Amino acid sequence: MAQARTTRTADERTNLYEQITNRIIAELEAGRVPWVQPWGSSKASIGMPYNAVSNRRYSGINVLTLWDAIVSRGFASHAFLTFRQALALGGHVRRGERGAGVIYTRRFIPKEERRRTDNESREPSGGIPFLKWFTVFSVEQCEGLPAHICEPRPPIPEGLILPQAEALIEATGADFRIGGPSAYYSPRHDYVQVPRPDDFHDPVNWHRTAFHELSHWVGGAARLDRDQTGSFGSVAYGREELIAEMSGAFVCAALGITPTVRHADYLGSWLEIIREDSRAILRAASAASKAADYLLALRPDAARAANDDDPEPDPALL
Repeated sequence: MAQARTTRTADERTNLYEQITNRIIAELEAGRVPWVQPWGSSKASIGMPYNAVSNRRYSGINVLTLWDAIVSRGFASHAFLTFRQALALGGHVRRGERGAGVIYTRRFIPKEERRRTDNESREPSGGIPFLKWFTVFSVEQCEGLPAHICEPRPPIPEGLILPQAEALIEATGADFRIGGPSAYYSPRHDYVQVPRPDDFHDPVNWHRTAFHELSHWVGGAARLDRDQTGSFGSVAYGREELIAEMSGAFVCAALGITPTVRHADYLGSWLEIIREDSRAILRAASAASKAADYLLALRPDAARAANDDDPEPDPALL
């Protein structure tokens, strides 16, 4: 069985964007938000998908793709690997198993540029970005793998993981204010405001809201410097909300807190953005991963967890 791993032409790459976009649109139109999976009906605990060999987390649009595979196919593990990686470990993918397609980008450096940089003892710059597509399989679709590869990560204890959430919020050093009737991030004054936890019907929603707003904070001028100038109802505003929604969900999943939609009233504007640009969801997912990685890197235990949390190459392209 040959592993599906090809470099796409420009036309095929455009078609790939459209395939991904159409799948996301179909989910949103059906009232399902792909970055908020129905974990209550899933065999897997809350978590982020990762490569079973390198332990690197998948990022961007690949998180949504693999979360969908985990929930829809009933996998209990978040671990995936390629066909060749399974063989290298002494195992194999079972005959007839269907993998999930993930993407990432590389840059093609012409030979002349490589020769020039070699002569000048410097790293090549620029290059032509191109999309690569390959197939991964859950470790549960394989046989003969080493036992430690197949062992699921310890389940997340039931209930909120308040200590980790509080530690991360404190570690950000953000001007994080609790109180008042609404949640928001002020780009002008660079602070986050969220209501008191006991003002929420379900206290877990306080944590989801906090990380949504901190995802906006990460986009501030002093950090990732995203465009946050859009007025309410504008495309730019909807795009920033989409990024914060996904980033907040990624952070919650990494901390073991079940993510939910915090701003379902924006679904219409998100659909409009995605329909008009087949690359919009990939850009938003990539930006969301960057924001989530920025926050998670601030955890007190981030240095010890670096090998587990080192993200894969940015899959966005863009």
